[in-house]
Amino acid sequence: DVIRIDARAGPEGHLKIKEQRSKTPLSDGWGLTSGHGVLFATDSGPDVHHLHPDTFELQKTVRVEDAGHPVEMINELEMVDGELWGNVFGNECIVRVDPSSGAVRGWIDLTGILDWRRATADAGVAGRPPPDVMNGIAWDPDTRRLFVTGKLWPELFEIEVVPHPTLTLDE
Repeated sequence: DVIRIDARAGPEGHLKIKEQRSKTPLSDGWGLTSGHGVLFATDSGPDVHHLHPDTFELQKTVRVEDAGHPVEMINELEMVDGELWGNVFGNECIVRVDPSSGAVRGWIDLTGILDWRRATADAGVAGRPPPDVMNGIAWDPDTRRLFVTGKLWPELFEIEVVPHPTLTLDE
């Protein structure tokens, strides 16, 4: 079930709440973003579901594959210049996907972006839980800025993606 809640302030300042319940084909909710007039959703498998933005009705499903191999655990989605970007759960990387076909267009390796030793020690000193997995991508198309973070990460990173001079998708 998806529960959609619209809250709007009325003239007297009170919130008017409208609730809408809908069924989706998702077994779990992992990633969700919009673009090209649809909602793109993942549920921990290799598939990206295209849902109608108002009814959540399934329009189509594409399998994300890199050189014929399914890419599992796609989480946290973001549309960036017409591509669907998602982090792969448990890894410090982002997969760049053609949203209409599911074909992988590239990878962004963010290994080492967080100093895990320092962040874990700082969390312990502060009495907070240690950082967990990378789980946040945000794209600002107006300023063309890209941000990444993770669960319980102490920092938000602004990154610039530049092509690797020698690596290809085949490597």
